[in-house]
Amino acid sequence: MKLNFSLFCLLSIFVLIFGCRPENVDPACLPVSGSLTNIPYLPVPASAAVPVGFPQMEVPPDNPLTIQGVELGRKLFYDPILSADSTQSCFSCHQQSFGFADGLGVSDGIDGISGKRSSMPLINLAFNHQGFFWDGRSASLEEQALLPVEDSVELHNDWDDLICKLTQHDTYPRLFREAFGIEDKIDITKELAAKAIAQFERTIISGNSKYDKFLRGEVFLSDEELNGHDMFFDLAMNKVRFPDSECAHCHGSRLLTINEFRNNGSQEAATLADFEDAGLGGITGNLGDNGKFRIPTLRNIEMSGPYMHDGQFETLEEVIEHYSSGGLSSPNTDPLIYPLNLDAVQKAELLAFLKTLTDTTSLNSPAYSNPF
Repeated sequence: MKLNFSLFCLLSIFVLIFGCRPENVDPACLPVSGSLTNIPYLPVPASAAVPVGFPQMEVPPDNPLTIQGVELGRKLFYDPILSADSTQSCFSCHQQSFGFADGLGVSDGIDGISGKRSSMPLINLAFNHQGFFWDGRSASLEEQALLPVEDSVELHNDWDDLICKLTQHDTYPRLFREAFGIEDKIDITKELAAKAIAQFERTIISGNSKYDKFLRGEVFLSDEELNGHDMFFDLAMNKVRFPDSECAHCHGSRLLTINEFRNNGSQEAATLADFEDAGLGGITGNLGDNGKFRIPTLRNIEMSGPYMHDGQFETLEEVIEHYSSGGLSSPNTDPLIYPLNLDAVQKAELLAFLKTLTDTTSLNSPAYSNPF
């Protein structure tokens, strides 16, 4: 009887451990316990260099920047271990050379399924406090970092499975100990992983373009670039020769975005219920928000195409033409989207100015590059 009772207990434990695990978790993968207290926990505060004129960076009190946390986040950002089949990482859709976009209209996840939206550039996110993703579904970088791992179109993984792999990894338990002071391998959590990724993303700052150097008095803009600058910010005295191109209403801050949500006329809709992609409205449930998307930064815009939330425009010339023509009709298209009727010279001048927003410092910084 004792033998049968013992066998029953073992079988019961087996069912509890394996029977309740998500379907896509390898049942052979169980989190590994192991003390880490022999590893020193001496976090060193880190600070990101905030360019002159930028708003203050607000860092959550429960996730301060540390050298160890940022480095852990950088490794996780670039490590394909985040995906179910270890073939893709955050970097797959957010590449430094493309301004942390990926050069594609829409991206394919690990199963070859195409998303419906373009990858947003991950630049100056530390200064955004009004929602992340095109539709604003996440309130913080920490929350944003959690979602792609389990998205069925993206990395299509399971956090339980990923955490299991991290506990068994040769180096990640040590890195989590050094970054967050955990005492055992089983203390690794998805929340800590997301905090580390968010720390790294907060350090990705662009603020050293030709435009920034012009503002600092270090360089001059060419006549063509300056004309585009004056139209962009509506600074020209001669409004016939240099009309207001209405750019600065959405891209006028030093961040080159106001981080709000607008309908820029990139979708046609007869009624508020007819948008192919509801955008912000799909999150808020407010019909008036349908067709609105987060305004992206124009920093490194030359490198981060294709453009719009769905990647519908391959070139900046097409983007300028879109705004010059007045965009597509819908009930809540922003009133500042109307036919500008810019001539060829004016379009070229605007394009010349947009190219002054390219920041080769951020595009080539070793601090943001692949650590592997």
